[in-house]
Amino acid sequence: MNQWSDYSTGERIHMLRGREITQEQLAERTGLSVATIRQAEQDRRLTLQTLMSLSDALGADISVIQGQQAPRRAMVADDRRMVRTLSSAVHDTAAGIIPPNAEPATFDDLREAIEQCWALYWEGNFSEAGSLVAPSLISASVTLCDQSANADCEAWGILSDTYRIAAYVANLIGVRDLAYAAIGHAQVAAEKAADDLRGALVGSGRAWVYLRDARLGDALSLAEKSATDIEPRFSVATPTELAVYGSHINFAAVVASRMGNEERAADHLSQSHATGARMGKEVRTHGTLFGPVTATTQAVGINVSLGATGKALTLIDSIKEKQLSSLSDAAQNRFKMDKAMAQADAKMWDASLETLEKALIGAPEWARHQTLPGVIAEKVGRASTARLRRVSKLIGVRVPVDNGFASATAKSAL
Repeated sequence: MNQWSDYSTGERIHMLRGREITQEQLAERTGLSVATIRQAEQDRRLTLQTLMSLSDALGADISVIQGQQAPRRAMVADDRRMVRTLSSAVHDTAAGIIPPNAEPATFDDLREAIEQCWALYWEGNFSEAGSLVAPSLISASVTLCDQSANADCEAWGILSDTYRIAAYVANLIGVRDLAYAAIGHAQVAAEKAADDLRGALVGSGRAWVYLRDARLGDALSLAEKSATDIEPRFSVATPTELAVYGSHINFAAVVASRMGNEERAADHLSQSHATGARMGKEVRTHGTLFGPVTATTQAVGINVSLGATGKALTLIDSIKEKQLSSLSDAAQNRFKMDKAMAQADAKMWDASLETLEKALIGAPEWARHQTLPGVIAEKVGRASTARLRRVSKLIGVRVPVDNGFASATAKSAL
């Protein structure tokens, strides 16, 4: 298999452009002629000015175009452009660098923008969410500077919320350095807002960054602390308080399960179920969704991580299709991935691939940034060859066939 550096610069430009952008569209984005784009992809007329224009339009560093480093996997051109814009917004606003023409916004408008960002995020539209976060960060920063002292706390709180969603987008698509920076700025803003709930939300967000960075011990300690700090009295707690606590304690159970700590995972999972039962329905608040259905679907993945395949399958059978409709699109898709993994663990090869195939076809944008599809494809050792080939094509894997049985070897993790 060729390495990124094995290709010519023109070939790399062509691959970075991808199928979603035509040469004519790239010419429009760069301000270059179509002829220049064609020549660049043929390794001709590659001036520094041309490379700079292509770098900006493709959202890729010149070092990537020249083959000195590989591009981030699973990203298309629009993803890369979004990341560059979001990165600039996060770092510039934190440094107090604001565009001169930026205008302040009302608190209500900023809250509405943040809610829209979260809605896109939970629909699996991560690039759209990130694209909306960047201008929201600038507006929130300008608004903070425009506030009187007695409104500072609310302005800092809104800025913290905006940095937090920026961190979530960056973490999900694998830009870990940006995720760390954004969640750090969110923490500073939450402290200045003097808001314990926001502080816990940021703490849980940082724990998720730790988890994706394989810092499991740090992730568990912080996830447990974030949940404990906001644990409510069930008899008087509001639905909002219960939803935030439930999502936090559930996440602590997820981290414990990834560490193989069955006792702590079970303890946290018990609290999660109790919180969901107390709520009686799903509640969306502060960029999260939690309730009894969430508690049960999340328990599937937790039991899969612990190797309790039987429990996972029993939980799957207990969940009705109409219950899943109360979840966000991303949560429903994650449940399908966990279901497919449980079926694979139970050697239900065809059932696993059928579940996985439906999820990939139904949510291709969401699936591009997930690692589990590739893991499931590798795990399935005996299945319908035709279905395995279809699934493998959807997630970008090579499928060798040996003695009539098909196995998948991951070519790239999504």
